[in-house]
Amino acid sequence: MAFAASQIVRGFSSSAVRNVVIKNVTIIGGGQMGAGIAQVAASTGHSVTLVDTSDDILKKSIKLIEGSLKRVAKKKFSDKPEAGEEFIKKIVQKVSTSTDAESAVQGSDLVVEAIVENLKIKQDLFSRLDKLAPSHTIFASNTSSLSICDIASSTNRQDRFGGLHFFNPVAMMKLVEVIGTPATSQDTLDSLLNFSKVLGKTPVSCKDTSGFIVNRLLVPCMMEAIRLYERGDASKEDIDIGMKLGAGYPMGPFELADYVGLDIVKAVIEAFKTKDPKNPLFDSSDLLNKLVAEGKLGIKTGEGFYKHK
Repeated sequence: MAFAASQIVRGFSSSAVRNVVIKNVTIIGGGQMGAGIAQVAASTGHSVTLVDTSDDILKKSIKLIEGSLKRVAKKKFSDKPEAGEEFIKKIVQKVSTSTDAESAVQGSDLVVEAIVENLKIKQDLFSRLDKLAPSHTIFASNTSSLSICDIASSTNRQDRFGGLHFFNPVAMMKLVEVIGTPATSQDTLDSLLNFSKVLGKTPVSCKDTSGFIVNRLLVPCMMEAIRLYERGDASKEDIDIGMKLGAGYPMGPFELADYVGLDIVKAVIEAFKTKDPKNPLFDSSDLLNKLVAEGKLGIKTGEGFYKHK
């Protein structure tokens, strides 16, 4: 009986999502990922509000978007610079900024969170926003390692909550992982899949499992490469060359780790370990921990496994 009642309640609440076209998108987090998502959403005609904690951060976010668009315009309008400038201006005008997340979500059809990989911070954010967002608004997290179920548990719209995992750089990477929990309604999943397609991306569906598809396979591979190097079995340079030429990887595992950020790799593997502590694939690395402790996080700090100019 309890099951039947819960299904009825879920049916009523999820009906608010049906036939809703996502036009207004709020993105929480103005870092590289948030700015990238804002760019592709604005480029496909959506009205975007990009939210972060300060105007200084948001100014940098807009500069990131403009810089990315300039590269697109240079290729697309190589012989028409004025058309390229108009192209950039038109897209940037679709992006407004705000330091007030609570106000920003009140007119939103979709809220995408792209903040720090910390469960409590994400839960606190969505708990606040849940009280103010319209009933039809879909919530989505761009988390790469945390459970969508755990994040959604802080809200009263678990049927309208899913994962939208983009890849960096968002403007170039075609894949989006769309994650559903046992509580996510089919209407919500359909809306997220359709939204991804409108952005020009190729969506793949996955259940709410550690790392979803890509990171569940990729991060343990990166960790095994680090252990191979730690044992002295091969140099990091030869491991990278081996995986590029032997497996067709565009970047070797150490190059990729530096690109992603060693702090992110560490956070992801630790999240996996929390969920499955007996799995040796999720064991940590003394070398990785040391580099992160020293602030050598990869490209963003100028040094990780490699030194970067």
